[in-house]
Amino acid sequence: MAIPSAASGVFMLVGCGTVSGIVGQASGKPPGAVSDITMQQAAERADAMLDATLNAIKPTVRWTHGGSSVGSCDVSRSRTVMTVISEERRGEFLDVVQRFWEKSGYRINSVNESEKFPAIFARSPDGFGISLVIGGAGQAVFDVDTPCAKPSDVADPTTPPNGPAYEYPIPRPNVRSDFWSSADPVSSVPPKTSAG
Repeated sequence: MAIPSAASGVFMLVGCGTVSGIVGQASGKPPGAVSDITMQQAAERADAMLDATLNAIKPTVRWTHGGSSVGSCDVSRSRTVMTVISEERRGEFLDVVQRFWEKSGYRINSVNESEKFPAIFARSPDGFGISLVIGGAGQAVFDVDTPCAKPSDVADPTTPPNGPAYEYPIPRPNVRSDFWSSADPVSSVPPKTSAG
């Protein structure tokens, strides 16, 4: 079976569609709205999805907020992992995340199995797109794109990063982990103890 590219996965995560816009106009919601929640509530849900995903990764990785963007009816939240994920451990890292997302009821839309830039794109049952992309220097970035919601002000995330809070540009990964940064192939299940 052909593996979709990362780019095709991004297109699968587009939120505000024509059909939902028609439904929204008929129901009194703003054009494109697919839910009764506000943009702030959607942002809080996105933050909770990122919290849960990062908390599921053991040993713990260090992360910082990667930015937030607000559209006309949707919100994007991002978190950047500051722990070095070695080439030898990237497969395990993605497997841990994919298993957690599947256990959480998310549908895996596509997987990019590139050795250099692997990625996973998924969608929650309530229409939130979530992705993990390994970028330059092996840096892992998580993104959540909300479905279209009722317009509202959107506050910054309230969850503090578990490491330094960087301003743009965010540096490359700079935290070493005995497990995630190791050049040794994975031979067993990761230990349960936390490590930077």
